[in-house]
Amino acid sequence: MSLRSVLPVLLCAALAQAVPAARAAEGAATEAEVKACTGVEKFAPTGEATAFKVAPGTRIYAWARVQGEAGRVAEGTQVFVAFSRDGKELFRQALALPHVPYRTQAYRTFRKGDEGAWTVEVLDAEGKALGKAAFDVAFE
Repeated sequence: MSLRSVLPVLLCAALAQAVPAARAAEGAATEAEVKACTGVEKFAPTGEATAFKVAPGTRIYAWARVQGEAGRVAEGTQVFVAFSRDGKELFRQALALPHVPYRTQAYRTFRKGDEGAWTVEVLDAEGKALGKAAFDVAFE
């Protein structure tokens, strides 16, 4: 067997390993669809809105579907759900991702004094935003 006959096989094998690694390194898309809502039933958001008029003590949920290329997010990887008002983060919760795509949720209980414009973001381990939703809170 000559080197000329083996070389194409070796090059194909090297490329087969290099292409997936290069795609992961260039930031193959992992993103999150994020919705603010008043509940979650059967893994789906309920009461989705961009403005909430609620009683004090009401939970507002951040529902998220994290999606991306299979295998890009390792089992047990965490994402963070961060609630912010006026650009200042006030609450953050870590959530495990057993696989991708994955639907998950976090909530914050809103009390008097929490009125205003809010943003909820899903962040990766490095703090990069994967998705966000903005909403307003007012009390009855």
